Amino acid sequence: MLDIAEELGRWVRQGRSFAVATVVAVTGSAPRPPGAALAVDSEGTVIGSVSGGCVEAAVYELCRRALDDGETVVERFGYSDEDAFAVGLTCGGVIDVLVAPVRAPRSADAGAPDGSPPALREGPGRVLAGALAAAARGETVALVRAADGPGPSAGQALLVRPGGGHEGTLGAGPGLDRVAVGRAGAMLDAGSTGRAVLGGGDGERCESPLTVLVETSVPPARMIVFGAVDFASALARVGAFLGYRVTVCDARPVFATPARFPDAHEVVVDWPHRYLAATVTDSRTVLCVLTHDPRFDVPLLVHALTLPVAYVGAMGSRRTHEDRVRRLREAGVPDAGLARLHSPIGLDLGAHTPEETALSIAAEIVAERRGGSGLSLTGAHIPIHHDAPRLGSPA
Repeated sequence: MLDIAEELGRWVRQGRSFAVATVVAVTGSAPRPPGAALAVDSEGTVIGSVSGGCVEAAVYELCRRALDDGETVVERFGYSDEDAFAVGLTCGGVIDVLVAPVRAPRSADAGAPDGSPPALREGPGRVLAGALAAAARGETVALVRAADGPGPSAGQALLVRPGGGHEGTLGAGPGLDRVAVGRAGAMLDAGSTGRAVLGGGDGERCESPLTVLVETSVPPARMIVFGAVDFASALARVGAFLGYRVTVCDARPVFATPARFPDAHEVVVDWPHRYLAATVTDSRTVLCVLTHDPRFDVPLLVHALTLPVAYVGAMGSRRTHEDRVRRLREAGVPDAGLARLHSPIGLDLGAHTPEETALSIAAEIVAERRGGSGLSLTGAHIPIHHDAPRLGSPA
């Protein structure tokens, strides 16, 4: 749901009633991951998607029904090939969808100073509005909601911030709320969204187990491109398209200019290794070294390969790669560090132009993030969608 936070936040401020359908679980091949959402307001306006089109019409009707009866439900959609017009996922997977109504007050004469209607200033409505507003502002937050369907926790929500600050309740007792805060905090650190089972079999002494969906909203992951070359301009464009916050860094001020890299969020003039040592990176950060000059590459990669980042790649020919590896060994980089280096950078697409090369680099980054093989899907018996991504998402 937080993936459409900006639009839903606007609906909240306008006092609209709406229902939100959120993917809470995926089994097998399915087009949208947990957290993907579709919302319908009282006028029938639709935003978002839960299946890329397969079951949107049925989910739309569920949202309209939730607006009418005020009930929170979980509906399962699976594969159906017996009837071409039956509701089902043609891809063969199974998804569970949580549908929850958010009703505005009947009268609009008691709004809050910030413009939010009274029905969204207390209880689950307040938590939901807070999560949407924080996500729309780009803040780091997690929203925890029960994914088991009707029951004491149906419609309840818990908003968790970094450091353990939280508000709201899941309605299943303070023990599970404490467990939920801890679990959501761990998922915030990883920038991941998914289901979690709280209590019961995991050794936590608290109330009955509860399955929840933890949705996280974190700032975009960083892509740092070293080397102000034509390939960097194309890669900055592709990186921004994929949702990364892109920085281009080069020590040469004549080349490192915003005019040459209009798609980068920032252009930095500094020695690459010095900038990397001073800037903030995390487990989702992608580092692309395009300078293929040992004066820049070696000191930069010596440091880069010690960082717990998602990806480190370096451009160059096979000969350049062999010379680079030799220099890195001489600089003390161990085999474990060299094993993390993607060099020569990118997948084999037969690329020639900067744009094609940027595509090959981006394809390798996506394959690493999602656990893909990089092989053609035609004739290959490999999964199209991967359940467990290996790297953090850009957003």
